[in-house]
Amino acid sequence: MEAFHLGCPALRSHPAPWLKPKHTNVAFLKTHKTASTTMQNLLFRFGECNNLTVALPVQACSHQFCYPRSFTSHFVHPHTLPPNIVTSHMRFNKAEVRRLMPNDTIYITILREPASMFESLFSYYNQYCQSFKRVPNGSLEAFLEEPWRYYRPDEKDSMYARNTLTFDLGGDKDRPATDVAYARGFLAEVDRVFSLVMIAEYFDESLVLLRHLLSWDLDDILYVKLNMRTPSSKRSLTPGLPSKIRAWNSLDARLYNHFNASLWRQLSTLGPACVAREVKLLQRAQERLVKSCFGGQMPLLRSAAQIKNKDLRPWQPSGKVDIVGYDLPVNLSRGFSSQAQELCLKLIMPEVQYTRVLLRTQSLRYRRGYQQRPAQQSHPLQQPVRTAPPRHLQAQRGKLPGPASGTGSTSTWKPAAGTQGRTAKFGPKSSQTQVSLTQK
Repeated sequence: MEAFHLGCPALRSHPAPWLKPKHTNVAFLKTHKTASTTMQNLLFRFGECNNLTVALPVQACSHQFCYPRSFTSHFVHPHTLPPNIVTSHMRFNKAEVRRLMPNDTIYITILREPASMFESLFSYYNQYCQSFKRVPNGSLEAFLEEPWRYYRPDEKDSMYARNTLTFDLGGDKDRPATDVAYARGFLAEVDRVFSLVMIAEYFDESLVLLRHLLSWDLDDILYVKLNMRTPSSKRSLTPGLPSKIRAWNSLDARLYNHFNASLWRQLSTLGPACVAREVKLLQRAQERLVKSCFGGQMPLLRSAAQIKNKDLRPWQPSGKVDIVGYDLPVNLSRGFSSQAQELCLKLIMPEVQYTRVLLRTQSLRYRRGYQQRPAQQSHPLQQPVRTAPPRHLQAQRGKLPGPASGTGSTSTWKPAAGTQGRTAKFGPKSSQTQVSLTQK
């Protein structure tokens, strides 16, 4: 598999006989507080536009694949099988994801600079993570001064308090920083599995690489930033705190340093002039799209209370953190086709609501196909997954309407005979492993 097209090819629309077909089998590991919700929305829209199947969680898992449990294909709703795309939160388990996805799946994830990420985690999960809750006055400085005074490795939600990226990737978040051999092996394994590791601070540049990797069009990578906090919900890091955060999250810091350097090597190979040109074209196209959806103006961020459409209200983790979103103009329907209106709506739809809508539409498609499918082609069902979602997901579930009738099945899929042993292809990357990306 060619990782990237060299040179600076024109941004043409498909189909064109001289262009490679779009790659449609994608596994995106959605990490926490890394702009991954924006990326997930992009993949949801791509899946819908191309009539693809997106793997979604069973209802017992809410909108995540029963995170923080290690992923298993039993967590996937049977109406979303077999999938082309998987992009909801999970704790990565390479063997199980490979069991779920097609052989030619391309694996992608995203990282964020550890200091800014940890500040966001501390703010966002302050009311759920006990390691954060027990800190006097919710002081980030106090936590970092004596982290072991507040942190309990085996406690519920402890993955938000240390090396969250490592945990999401299936690694051991509490491996001592002195265990250099483990860190190197883990880095090497992530490098082998993931064809592209995006960097949140260079999101547009990462999308340029993604477009070339997947042979997508410019229109396929347009986005609006989602799941953002208000400035008043953010803390400024005082001098010295970033280094303490990186020391406490040493494995995450290693990951970031390695893949940030890797990203820039790939950008250099593509060519700085090409990258700059595509970033500019991307930003111009986004501005045109957004203005068309918002009456010729750039949208204003709004608090959840200000958003009239409940399908567009972002979930609020606590009263101390304000997550903002967008609302569409009331006169959007004038001069807009129904297809254009739906695009504008989906562009700004929060994760929980979009997951619910996507499950509903895919369930309807599944039932239509199931009625026409010979009995021997249907997927055998197993016993339902019984698991209690984290408390913050329980609270969230109570604030939003449930899925449409008939989409709440908790049965899960077991691959048909002969498919369990299939292996995934990761392009030119070696299949040999040293550190397993599964739960320890």
